[in-house]
Amino acid sequence: MGIFRGYHQDVAVASLGTQAVSSAIELGILRHFCLYRRRRDGRGFVPEQAWAPQTKSQFSPYVFSHVEIRQLLKAASHCRERSICPETLHTLLLVLYCTGLRLGEAVRLQLGDVDLARRVFFIRESKGKSRWVPFGTDLARELRSYLRNRASFAQASNQMASDAYFIRRNGKPLTVASASGAVRKLLRSEGLKPKTGRVGPRPYDIRHAYAVHRLTDWSRKGVDVHARLPWLSAYLGHDSLLGTEHYLHATPELLRLASRRFEKRFHQARRRR
Repeated sequence: MGIFRGYHQDVAVASLGTQAVSSAIELGILRHFCLYRRRRDGRGFVPEQAWAPQTKSQFSPYVFSHVEIRQLLKAASHCRERSICPETLHTLLLVLYCTGLRLGEAVRLQLGDVDLARRVFFIRESKGKSRWVPFGTDLARELRSYLRNRASFAQASNQMASDAYFIRRNGKPLTVASASGAVRKLLRSEGLKPKTGRVGPRPYDIRHAYAVHRLTDWSRKGVDVHARLPWLSAYLGHDSLLGTEHYLHATPELLRLASRRFEKRFHQARRRR
């Protein structure tokens, strides 16, 4: 058990780039394992909870409805943002909602990372690893349309050297800060977010909406959700289902579907008796 005695120092180092909540969760897993080992060996070492005290996250996910997503896409097509063209913002929102990519992953896409023939994105070194993310024919059609508009932006600004997939009006690569600011401004203009303050829906919540809507669609179609969860986890770029659980929220619609499914199985079980 000596290996765990060095965990205190490891936590201090890891916390430099890890949120307090994440460190507390990782420590909790180690504590449970050590407690299990101590059942057989009373001298077993168990790290103290104080090494990584639990800190409540201030993040409160907002799950957009389908109506709100359509509202945002329509508004993005007519936005008057100074640095970002409507076509860029509209296409970016489509990519975020249709694939569940993180905002940074979408913004950092390069031209060579988008394979329209095979309909896949190549996400480079995100969260320590790379992955392929497939997408549908509808999104591929929108991406082709955006490429035509992108070429006209680049020619007008004499910025043809940039390989960034998403660019600003001046032809320079779109940044995470400018994209995040544009989406927040859009949320406020549509009344989905208060005019001031760090409250209300955020750009990252589109990823939450993607996960919940995918889960809801599977439930509506009668698909075995538990069997599909590993697929969703891999698609979102998670190492395990623990990371995906953070995105699965019990919306009223999802609860209704779950209730109907349980009722159906209950009646089927009674008829078999």
